[in-house]
Amino acid sequence: MLRLSIAAVLTLIAFASNSVLNRMAVAGGHISVGDFAIWRVSAGAVVLILISLILRKREVINILFSSPKLRVYGGICLATYMLGFSFAYLELDAGLGTLLLFGSVQLTMFGASILLREVLTMRRIIGSVIALGGLVWLLLPEGKITLPFNAVLSMIIAGIGWGGYSLLGRQAKDPIPETAMNFCVALIICVTALFLFPQPSPTPTDKTGLTLAIISGAITSGCGYSLWYTILPHLGAARAGLAQLSVPPLAIFGGILLLDEVLTLHLVLASLVVIGGVAYGLIEKKIN
Repeated sequence: MLRLSIAAVLTLIAFASNSVLNRMAVAGGHISVGDFAIWRVSAGAVVLILISLILRKREVINILFSSPKLRVYGGICLATYMLGFSFAYLELDAGLGTLLLFGSVQLTMFGASILLREVLTMRRIIGSVIALGGLVWLLLPEGKITLPFNAVLSMIIAGIGWGGYSLLGRQAKDPIPETAMNFCVALIICVTALFLFPQPSPTPTDKTGLTLAIISGAITSGCGYSLWYTILPHLGAARAGLAQLSVPPLAIFGGILLLDEVLTLHLVLASLVVIGGVAYGLIEKKIN
């Protein structure tokens, strides 16, 4: 149980780090959204294949191409998440986009838990409601809110894609090579989509942007997603969805530490509500 908890915390930190790296690279003017996505997926695929070769040696080919249908589905879900996320942030406010993303992830995971007839306790439902309320308080922009339809739809689809990717991970048997193949399939889809629907790229890629994209792909995405696939078989869909609601507060505090963003009382209080709701929903009540 302790190992599972540590692995879950490291995974959520990796997810939050992805958000920080993305903001450092794209918002910092070092690379375009499309280029960041391509380099991120490419780096993840290469590193995970190399790790698979080192760990599995002669067995790796058989493992890489096992369950091809699941790998295709996984790649489609991963590409859907990355492309939808990238396109949505061209028009959406960052906070509102994150709220839409994790709201749709949560609904996808909870919907799946109902369809899969998992035990959905009242404690988990209450925890989710508290955490989502905290996210609204944390992320909803002040003043006039603009909701460009295409961007909103893209982010919701991205959330459904990530929810589907997480659900497929519950069937993972060998997370590293399986995640490697998911990245390879996703890379093909992303390159094809960006070739067919090119986006304006006013931002030239520099060394900083390329380095940040590679770190995001190789470490916080590739290794982080592999770790996620390692723990998902031990989590129910509802618990996995609820745990991910802690990512936005972690990303915000990562931005405060690394990007010199301002810490406010509002951020602290809203984050405490989110984390408190997640903790309440995940910690099982002991029965004497």
